[in-house]
Amino acid sequence: MVLRRDFLAWCDETLQTASFKDYAPNGLQVEGREYIGKIVTSVTASRAAIDFAVEQKADLLLVHHGMFWKSELPTITGWKKERIAALLDNDINMAAYHLPLDAHPELGNNAQLAEKLGFTVERRFGEQNLLNSGSLKQAKTLGALAVHIEAVLQRKPVVIGDLNREIRKVAWCTGGAQGFFQTAIDEGVDLYLTGEISEAQYHLANETGTAFISAGHHATERYGVRALAESAAEAFGLEVCHFDENNPA
Repeated sequence: MVLRRDFLAWCDETLQTASFKDYAPNGLQVEGREYIGKIVTSVTASRAAIDFAVEQKADLLLVHHGMFWKSELPTITGWKKERIAALLDNDINMAAYHLPLDAHPELGNNAQLAEKLGFTVERRFGEQNLLNSGSLKQAKTLGALAVHIEAVLQRKPVVIGDLNREIRKVAWCTGGAQGFFQTAIDEGVDLYLTGEISEAQYHLANETGTAFISAGHHATERYGVRALAESAAEAFGLEVCHFDENNPA
């Protein structure tokens, strides 16, 4: 068991949360019991994840996507009220780490995705160092790489570009980072990979020759929160249980 405040302080120090400008609060979002012995992780603080945490008798639900965003109304009604009520009724803490968890060079979503896909990280760049660039350990055609990504992430990616083109240099940023595509193009890579695609990226890929892969917001961000929880479990002697949803988005 560890005091909640000590656990949160460890997370803040590990992820350097104070150095990020974010549009969601990082850290504790819903307060539960004072001591933490068991953690459930999930990409998002969904009702399904909360129900799982209740079933597991968890002390903390640790997520990447919390329930409070600067673009939303500050009211607690409907689905948000139901989620928060379930946490409070069961005295479960909920903590979320957003951009700091994307960017961490070892535990972060970008670093963990690179490890899973076999990318060698060479540089962190762009807005708040949220983008990574590097190379494949072995060059592949775009088509072969897409097959590999589908096998690892268990989700069929959207692929824009010549499937026969050889891919060596890649840039990536997990989640909804399609807006960084031009920054990746300027880096001179063969491919940019992220979680989502908007209409404009199709044209940019075709007109610049830089391939684009959208591999799923949820699928690309499964691994950071798990790595964070497992590192914390080792530091404090905690029990960890992972929850995953079949989210195609």
